[in-house]
Amino acid sequence: MLAPSVGNAGGRVIEGRVTTVRDVDTIVVVGTPVRLNGLDGPEVSTRPGRDAALFMRRLVGGKVVTCELNGERTYDRWVGVCFLEGQDIAAIAVSQGHALDCARYSGGRYHKYETPAAKSKIRRAGYC
Repeated sequence: MLAPSVGNAGGRVIEGRVTTVRDVDTIVVVGTPVRLNGLDGPEVSTRPGRDAALFMRRLVGGKVVTCELNGERTYDRWVGVCFLEGQDIAAIAVSQGHALDCARYSGGRYHKYETPAAKSKIRRAGYC
């Protein structure tokens, strides 16, 4: 398991066990909060948000993931793309109807995975 340096995480890869799932778009890996880049998830104050957080807990909670950090930060979180057994966990969340693509940050990477049900129940964030 690698621990990221806190100075500059650009291009840094961290690998480790997910100890906390804050919501569908934020996980904690080896003590490092990671915001999943390009994922637009519902707030945990809503029913879809609680369901999405539970989905992510079941998907990655206690499991080893690999995150490619891009060097950006948002609040206390590093921003990156994380993989479970080689699969992009944000793509999984979108394809299962628990989040949407945030094209502003993803470049449209997850758009093809969006489900009609998710588009009707999740309000897309204005910044996306």
